[in-house]
Amino acid sequence: MELKSSAFKAYDIRGKFPEEVNEELAYRIGRVFPTLFNAKRVAVGHDIRLSGPDIQKALELGLTEMGCEVVDIGQCGTEMIYFATAHLGLDGGIMITASHNPKEYNGLKLVRKEARPISGDTGLKDIEAKVMAGDLGTPAEVPAKVIEVDIMKDYIDHLLTYVDMSALKPLKIVVNSGNGAAGPAIDELEKRLPFNFVKVNNNPDGTFPNGVPNPLLMENREATAKVVREEKADLGVAFDGDFDRCFIFDENGDMIEGYYIVGFLAKAFLNKNPGAKIHASFGIQLSLLKKLAVYLLCVRAVMHLLKIACVKKMLFMAAKCLHITTSKISLSAIAV
Repeated sequence: MELKSSAFKAYDIRGKFPEEVNEELAYRIGRVFPTLFNAKRVAVGHDIRLSGPDIQKALELGLTEMGCEVVDIGQCGTEMIYFATAHLGLDGGIMITASHNPKEYNGLKLVRKEARPISGDTGLKDIEAKVMAGDLGTPAEVPAKVIEVDIMKDYIDHLLTYVDMSALKPLKIVVNSGNGAAGPAIDELEKRLPFNFVKVNNNPDGTFPNGVPNPLLMENREATAKVVREEKADLGVAFDGDFDRCFIFDENGDMIEGYYIVGFLAKAFLNKNPGAKIHASFGIQLSLLKKLAVYLLCVRAVMHLLKIACVKKMLFMAAKCLHITTSKISLSAIAV
């Protein structure tokens, strides 16, 4: 099977299946990952794309041949791989997903110990070099095992530590999972929260019968906005395919831009930690950055025009300033 380096991007591995991303690529990544990151135990999972299970099987074969135990959490969202890696004290995590891309795509997102992201300058280029050169190392004398673990309950428990349950109001909320991986997590949250969820496209379906799960596209926003208006809901939330990004709609069905959400989140953190620094990523005009700085009451904010993988690295920096342990961080990336 032909390998193409075009699948290696700056922050992840992504491309069309099977032309760019395929079982051979996944197998080789599994072979080189343990050596490069001194990994003995790695979390692995996949989203709802139809090619996910086959890619995961090849990846697991490569990992186990190198003596690296695989903690298989099955179909999941990217956030769950990050959580499992930190929560279970693993040496790394690999999520098989192409996020919000069309159904013919797939890819891999990788993290090392403590769910620290692996990007071009932190190991991804090294993976590419070894994979493309066929430098796969020497297999272990005895292959490691694959252990299946259901992480959902622990993940939901963790999410609920971020909120004061007694302060929650019985809101009516439209939730659009886009037939992506968010549906099962929404179902579990529904059991624990005092909200009336109006669920849209909640069943995971890798054929994407209602279109690619990318609410950032203008043509996809109306699917959520319309239901918010019809149901007279208090707000709406739409997720992308692997639910590492969410998009918020107000009671009128208008999407609230990401930089405002970052402002609200920053204010909440600063209320708990006055004077702390805020590390944020904004793909917006400088004038809007200035407005945000005023909104944050001239707090010293470190703002970089970077992509999500770098945002995650900065969150670890922010965690130190905010005195938050990295194992307690949920790295949800809000689109900006």
